[in-house]
Amino acid sequence: MRVSELSAPATITTVERPVPSPGPGQVLVRMACVGVCGSDTHYLTHGRIGSFEVDYPMVLGHEGAGVVEAVGEGVDEARVGERVSIEPGVPCRRCAQCLAGAYNLCPDMVFHATPPYDGSLAEYIVHDAAFAHPVPEGVSLEDAAMVEPLSVGIWACRKAEVGPGKRVLVTGAGPIGLMSLLAARAFGATDITVADINPERLALAAELGASTVDSREARFDEREYDVLLECSGVESVTVTALRALARRGRGVLIGMGGDDVAVPMSALQEREVSVTGVFRYANTWPQALGMLADKSVVLDGLVTGRFDLADAESALLAAKNDPSSVKAMIYPGGVPAADQSASGRPAVDDRSER
Repeated sequence: MRVSELSAPATITTVERPVPSPGPGQVLVRMACVGVCGSDTHYLTHGRIGSFEVDYPMVLGHEGAGVVEAVGEGVDEARVGERVSIEPGVPCRRCAQCLAGAYNLCPDMVFHATPPYDGSLAEYIVHDAAFAHPVPEGVSLEDAAMVEPLSVGIWACRKAEVGPGKRVLVTGAGPIGLMSLLAARAFGATDITVADINPERLALAAELGASTVDSREARFDEREYDVLLECSGVESVTVTALRALARRGRGVLIGMGGDDVAVPMSALQEREVSVTGVFRYANTWPQALGMLADKSVVLDGLVTGRFDLADAESALLAAKNDPSSVKAMIYPGGVPAADQSASGRPAVDDRSER
């Protein structure tokens, strides 16, 4: 099978590897599409994120969906042919955090494309069957691949207690900011403001139902908000946004910037503002897939580039090189034909294949 390797610093190579075999409790998945995350690009360009350092070669990619081709011992053979969305982190399911339901904090998590573990940019992968989630009819595999970033938005909205009547500020209109906007809408918020400096992404945020602020020309902190979903990772933006939270407001820090950020303590204390970080997600896939199935979340327009596995490096650098890029999608089995679906997007394995 073809595999896209991060073979050396800033170097992507397409190589051949044997097709893996599923072990007990695992499924073999033929990957249909894999979305590019900013962390993939950061590993390519910097070779590390925080304490995680690449041990070359490594396979990138953790936003994927595909079709089950074979099953290992203990897995129902009826799953062969099933379309699945890959939840990329497999926890130990034994530690205190796992037993408490917070498996995203498992210290022994095996997570795609996080050193030392390979990711999803391959024609086939093996994965724990419990974390290969069935995709409902009517949900494309392309959308199913975007459940991973959507889950980040869902997890943040849960932490922020987003609901009807909440005034929500989203800082940063990249893929995670836009997913957080969509999640907040699905959670019932209608008063949502998105702030950024990228006019193309702000235009998309407006199409998705938000009020927008171009921070180059206007201030987003001239009103108060009940919820902050901070997706920029920029210290000055984070501090300004925290100051804009209303009494008993909730700030959720999603974007990863510097290791240390100055906190406006008096503003937080005097207003009893709650601030928390988020690390991935837990138990979000069923909700996310349900939202896609009932159309409470629609992802049209977020995929702005489609690439073959051989062009993975271009896909990984798309957002860096093109300010209008939102989500690049890589197709390990080849980019599908340009037949248009009803939504105007290329149809990507919408059939069940069963």
